Amino acid sequence: VQLQASGGGLVQAGGSLKLSCAAAGIIFSRNAMGWYRQAPGKQRELVATIFSGGNTYYQGSVKGRFTISRDNTKNFMYLQMNSLKLEDTAVYYCNTNPVKFSWGQGTQVTVSS
Repeated sequence: VQLQASGGGLVQAGGSLKLSCAAAGIIFSRNAMGWYRQAPGKQRELVATIFSGGNTYYQGSVKGRFTISRDNTKNFMYLQMNSLKLEDTAVYYCNTNPVKFSWGQGTQVTVSS
């Protein structure tokens, strides 16, 4: 199983980034998928979930700013992040929800002032 997040980078506060997650080795379309993040010194937390049917859930701090989506034909998941804030700085990971597989490397998102 491979769950590879990409698309992170350095962005100014108020800017946007789009993350991608490539999934291999799982029946992607049947799994609820989630974006998670871990900031320095903090526990990893769930940011957003997209269920197999397309319903979505967002953590309160990102609601209205982030949009999660998926393409079951390509086994890809995305996270469009707008109006980024300093507190969004973290390593972002993708996995199923609930978590079933080992964590990949993640992708670093750094928001600067």
